[in-house]
Amino acid sequence: MHFRFTEQAIDTQSARTELQSFSAGGYVSFEGWVRDFNEGREVTRLEYEAFQELAVKEGHGIVTEALRRFPIKHALCIHRIGSLELGDMAVWVGVSAAHRAEAFDACRFIIDEVKLRAPIWKKEHYRSGDSGWVNCERCAQAAEHPHTQHRHGRHTAPNSK
Repeated sequence: MHFRFTEQAIDTQSARTELQSFSAGGYVSFEGWVRDFNEGREVTRLEYEAFQELAVKEGHGIVTEALRRFPIKHALCIHRIGSLELGDMAVWVGVSAAHRAEAFDACRFIIDEVKLRAPIWKKEHYRSGDSGWVNCERCAQAAEHPHTQHRHGRHTAPNSK
């Protein structure tokens, strides 16, 4: 499995071990952490939700695409769901390749495409007590069209009503 979710802290050492190969001379990883500030607002924590069945399928497809596009040996992406505190790791991507350049390129491709294509939603909680979903196209559409029903949930499809 090239893509998976976890509700627990990401075990980077175990994930890294999955990518090791005697034919790989380079290894690159990316860690996305919960930060305390976004778009002018103080953030206190995050919640991640996903349409898991579709997101795993899409995530696996993204990593498989990277394996075809770049001369790499192995790649893996692990994304957290649930409530995360400041400093927690929200996402991890690792890539092994014969050379570092390919590993860097593939790692960036994977994280960029997961953020763009996977049905994963982030809710920010702010110091002011407010909260809001970030980068959710369906949320923006629902705000523009109040008659549209839209909700998040672990088993909710992006287009469900």
